[in-house]
Amino acid sequence: MDLTGKIIAILPASSGVSARTGNSWMSQDYVIEVPGQFPRRMVFRVFGEDRIKQFNLQAGEDVTVQFDIDAHEYQGRWFNDIRAFNVFRGEPAQSVPAATTFGAPAQPADSPFPPAQPAAAPAAQPAAPAAPFAPAPAQDAAPGESTDDLPF
Repeated sequence: MDLTGKIIAILPASSGVSARTGNSWMSQDYVIEVPGQFPRRMVFRVFGEDRIKQFNLQAGEDVTVQFDIDAHEYQGRWFNDIRAFNVFRGEPAQSVPAATTFGAPAQPADSPFPPAQPAAAPAAQPAAPAAPFAPAPAQDAAPGESTDDLPF
């Protein structure tokens, strides 16, 4: 998924040594804010010292973040993990699929289906006064039969 916004906070980096493999690791969390009437914020993590240095994110930058969402369980509680795997400064590059808006998936470039066309704007029509609501005329029904189509 993709999200475009401004980096508003850079949290302290975390590091350690894996108990399982013995390798050292490093991660850093960032907060991105998506503009709008009601701005939304998301915390995402960049894992790996090499990627932290490669992305070199700074507060106030406009970026597009490509990320994966996963959840894990710890002592009976569930936690979300949002990991960035790519970051672009400014507008997304042409090779990047259209930004995903929380649940609307972007169509892959190798999809056999033609790309979706944006809906055409309805033609402007002069405003006509709205007709007041008038109930449908009653229909005669045989005894024991209902005239509505409701199942209950």
